[in-house]
Amino acid sequence: MNEYTLPIVFGIAIGTLSRLFMLRTDYRQYPTYLHGKIIHVALGFIAAGLGTVAGPAIMEEEFTAITFLTLAASQFREVRNMERNTLTELDSYELVSRGKTYIEGIAIAFESRNYLVIFTSLVSTLAYLIFNIWAGIIAAIIAVLISHKLMSGGKLKDIVEIEYMEPRFDGAGLYVDNIYIMNIGLPERQKEVLRYGMGFILKPKNMNARSTIANLGQRQAVLHDLSTALGVYRDSGTPALVPLAKRDLDDGRVGVFVLPQERDIERAITVIGDVPTLENAIRMPSEKNSNEGSGAQ
Repeated sequence: MNEYTLPIVFGIAIGTLSRLFMLRTDYRQYPTYLHGKIIHVALGFIAAGLGTVAGPAIMEEEFTAITFLTLAASQFREVRNMERNTLTELDSYELVSRGKTYIEGIAIAFESRNYLVIFTSLVSTLAYLIFNIWAGIIAAIIAVLISHKLMSGGKLKDIVEIEYMEPRFDGAGLYVDNIYIMNIGLPERQKEVLRYGMGFILKPKNMNARSTIANLGQRQAVLHDLSTALGVYRDSGTPALVPLAKRDLDDGRVGVFVLPQERDIERAITVIGDVPTLENAIRMPSEKNSNEGSGAQ
């Protein structure tokens, strides 16, 4: 062993543990258990190794050795492509699809978490080398907390108010509150919809939220998460039973209609609130006026 052996082992261990800390499987069941997790833990181990080795390279003033991090960046971009391609292929077999915007958000998240692992390993190893193992442990804890903060994006409950609303029919038109959802003419289907259907109104808290929930990808994410958490009363070839989210053009509210197998209003509201605010769906029209006023380019 040389002077770098223990710091390298320490950095790899901390980086791998941080990836395990960031790896979660919830009701959406992704990443899948067990093989999906193995892939991401293995990639996290590789990322930890890359970040750790950069520390000794800096100490030895082998700055050219750090250029291999650029190679790591290109490799982890392939992680994003892998996730995107996998989820896109699987999405066509979902009863309620995720949608391309949600898939892209998941793919970006998996790529970025490998960079957070590199950051954690690099900081922990440098602190160990410059000071001692206790400084390395403190640096590791701080880096993991920073990573946890960076990986947790916004949620829908931060930008909208959620209210349950019983679906109703006006002739053949299905409505959630005053928002038209779709046309269902068959009396048998209408009975099924009234029996199993649930409606929710998403009221935006500000102009930015109004533009964000208008995004079709954000609305599809709500439908997918609700259907995953509560089940869905439909099968292929039943277009009248497809969950939908439609927008009120006057005030920007969104009416959500779903047919869950488990009619639990409180849980449904919780699930909607926990839907991630998709980065690709976020719009900030209010920033336009402030930028113009400050002369920002």
